[in-house]
Amino acid sequence: MNPGLVPGGRLLEGRVVLVTGGASGLGLGMATAMAAHGAAVVLACRRSETGEPAAAGLREAGHDVRCVRCDVTSADDLRTAVDATVTAHGRLDCMVHNAIAPTGGPTRIQDVAQDHWDAMVATAIRATFEGARAAHPHLREAGGSMILMTSSAGMEGSASLPVYAMVKAAQRTLAKGLAAEWGPDGIRVNCIAPVADTPAMERAYDENPVLQERLLGRTPLGRIGDPLGDVGPAAVFLASDMARFMTGQTLCVDGGGFLGL
Repeated sequence: MNPGLVPGGRLLEGRVVLVTGGASGLGLGMATAMAAHGAAVVLACRRSETGEPAAAGLREAGHDVRCVRCDVTSADDLRTAVDATVTAHGRLDCMVHNAIAPTGGPTRIQDVAQDHWDAMVATAIRATFEGARAAHPHLREAGGSMILMTSSAGMEGSASLPVYAMVKAAQRTLAKGLAAEWGPDGIRVNCIAPVADTPAMERAYDENPVLQERLLGRTPLGRIGDPLGDVGPAAVFLASDMARFMTGQTLCVDGGGFLGL
């Protein structure tokens, strides 16, 4: 096990977590870290053929993990995933919205394809909105939390990925609004802005050959993060009582690549 994965015991013992886009990359890294800290985890995945093997692999490692098919562009699917989680475990303590459509390569805004725009808005903005509405009553009952995956691009903008930067900014703003609205209900809402080596990042490197060198050049710690060892502990922290007085905030887990906060 990664030596940085369980630094302080099982911080999420007895809790239930739903992770969208949990079959691989950041979603699987966070799900694995949260399961290692004692959480029962449900992977909400668009394709069962990838989600079920991911869940089975974690069960073989001794974790309580299952998969539910969920296309986050469907409000009905999001409600079904939340309901299935509560039916299986009796509660929902944390929802992590991680799923997003492929970002694609560098594109000027006048060249953005309509289907790309629609997919980014549907998976990032509408899915956050509908997922929050579905999860709220259960998070209120549990005194739980919601975690949204955003990006430094949503804080500083991006000339090469303007739509991605826009939807990530919208998610961060929605997190602040939800934190203010849901605080009296005992629900915390926070964001993680990560940089990590994932299948999506590998595709981005292929589409933009200078991206990896540029990221490394702006990162003081001199490496790209790991979904499990670097981003996973941040998700565990935000979902745990260690962060019980944090809401409406963004953790940049990027090796210092963005220092604007």
